[in-house]
Amino acid sequence: MTSQTWRKSSYNNGYGGMCVEVAQWRKSTRSASQSNCVEVGTGANVVGVRDTKDRDGGTLLFQLQAWGSFLAAVKAERFG
Repeated sequence: MTSQTWRKSSYNNGYGGMCVEVAQWRKSTRSASQSNCVEVGTGANVVGVRDTKDRDGGTLLFQLQAWGSFLAAVKAERFG
């Protein structure tokens, strides 16, 4: 088993103690050397997406099933 560092979201204040923790943020491999990139972090029940240039600027959260459907649509080239 690999060792992971869990990171609690700084955007949990005011939500009744509910927060998101992600094991590791990872940058898209398709980003290469581009500066316009996103990072994805997978938690227990959600997937977080944030801008690499503004990591403290907010995180979009998606349910795992919705994220999986989105990825399937991207891979099937449904967005053009």
